[in-house]
Amino acid sequence: MEIKYPTHRPHLRVRITCLVVGLACLALAIPRALGAFGATPSSGGFIVNDGANLVFTVNSSGDMPSCKYKGTELNDQSKASCIASGLGASSVTCTTNGGNVIIIKCVSTALGGTLTHYYIVQSGVDNIYMATYPTAEPSVGELRYIFRGQFNVLPNGPADSNNNGNTGAIESTDVFGHSNGQTTSKYYGSARAKDLTVQGATGSGVGVFTAFGTRESSTGGPFVRDIENQGDGTGSDQEIYNYMNSGHHLNLTINGQAEGFRVNVLHGPYAFVFTTGGTPSVPSMSFIANLGLMGYVSSSGRGTVHGSASGLDSGASGMVGFANSTAQYWTTVSGGSYTCSGMKPGTYTATLYQGELSIGTGSANVSAGGNTTLNLTGSSPTTTSTIWRIGTWDGTPNEFLNGQTIMIRHPSDSRNTKWGPVTYAVGSAINKFPAVQFRGTNSPTTVTFTLTSAQAGAARTLKIGITDAYENGRPSVSINGHALSVPGIPTEPSDRSFTTGTYRGNNTTFSWSIPSSDFVSGANSMTITPASGSSDSGPWLSASFAYDCVELDN
Repeated sequence: MEIKYPTHRPHLRVRITCLVVGLACLALAIPRALGAFGATPSSGGFIVNDGANLVFTVNSSGDMPSCKYKGTELNDQSKASCIASGLGASSVTCTTNGGNVIIIKCVSTALGGTLTHYYIVQSGVDNIYMATYPTAEPSVGELRYIFRGQFNVLPNGPADSNNNGNTGAIESTDVFGHSNGQTTSKYYGSARAKDLTVQGATGSGVGVFTAFGTRESSTGGPFVRDIENQGDGTGSDQEIYNYMNSGHHLNLTINGQAEGFRVNVLHGPYAFVFTTGGTPSVPSMSFIANLGLMGYVSSSGRGTVHGSASGLDSGASGMVGFANSTAQYWTTVSGGSYTCSGMKPGTYTATLYQGELSIGTGSANVSAGGNTTLNLTGSSPTTTSTIWRIGTWDGTPNEFLNGQTIMIRHPSDSRNTKWGPVTYAVGSAINKFPAVQFRGTNSPTTVTFTLTSAQAGAARTLKIGITDAYENGRPSVSINGHALSVPGIPTEPSDRSFTTGTYRGNNTTFSWSIPSSDFVSGANSMTITPASGSSDSGPWLSASFAYDCVELDN
């Protein structure tokens, strides 16, 4: 039976609620002082006690203004934890399942479309399980749940996203500088989607962690990163997030198709996990299968794809990703084969990745209870014979100068190696070549190389692979003073990318056929700088691109 507040006759709210609670939830309405498992109506919402250490409130808007662990208030008392910037629910109801599970269902039309959000609690378990079903992307442009903790209670979050003690914003209002030259932002320190397990913050005798759960309804594929934490810089909030969709990855192409927000599907389940400070393991959420959540697909209604995966470079990591308009999945390649289970029925485009670089595609049809065979064969760019190659064809700039720090700090950070401009001699250490080419900071990059008379006496192909670009940046190249044609604008995400912790865009390879007249026998020189018709907003917010690999083919 359901406890429901009628929105059309508010004067009956208290009487109807008390009657339904008395009939349906007598065991759940035992006074809080006894520490009993239950949900008690309160001001149009509910106070929930998990019967162990956790008591939290869901208000009439479907937000969570209070969350107490062992009697300590964790939630910022000036701002509620919530979906988007506040759910604005028009209906908040409570049901029970088997006497040991409470489900609070919040339905809102305030954010565009209809958004249904669930809070779920098991008796004696200090977790708040959640799931979210939107029929449209929220009007704020992103689908996220924010746990707004008190910073003084939960001061120990990821250092890269702790903005407290900053000396002011150095970019927009979300990247901050510190007196030692270091930088922090809510964008830094997050894990890629494929690596998400649990992350959170701790204090004295308490920890709050997001268990991110399935990403099947999220946007962006296995390699995207989004906001997971922020010490907000005021000393007030320790924000712990689960981002499901966001505008940070618009125009990202996955498996050959533009990624859009996934709506009319269930996001989750996911959970906020409360501990005495230790990092928890990912909790089992299998019990949620029996709760009748909107859009939930049980294991019996799912299928599997398996097969061989060939064409990867020796020693390269491989992954197979699947995507369509309603779901995404991925799995690793091991011993030349892969298996991806738990997929919702439908037709998927499959991509074989070498590192993060697509080297092959296919199509698979998944049916409930089925096990589809799909053998994938990739074509690695590394098989091309070259005169020289700078970097590795893996879809990342990680091996280059400051490549490992893009995800965790602003490029201006004092801990980074000086960017340049750089003169790079082919054959030098790879980490001397820049990960990102900024027009306003480290351009040009000059590449020097030696050719034999035979090598210089024939036309050659130059290739430059990039992983992402900002402000329509693409390579403008000159060899021995001979300017090559400027390529067209690549399709890339429109966000700031390299200054907000990501190099993940749409991998693009530019290719030029170079006549022998551009080369000389002996020492040659090539310069690379970003071309763009867009104006630069500063040295770091300038036309730019991240390198994947540069090569001169034989």
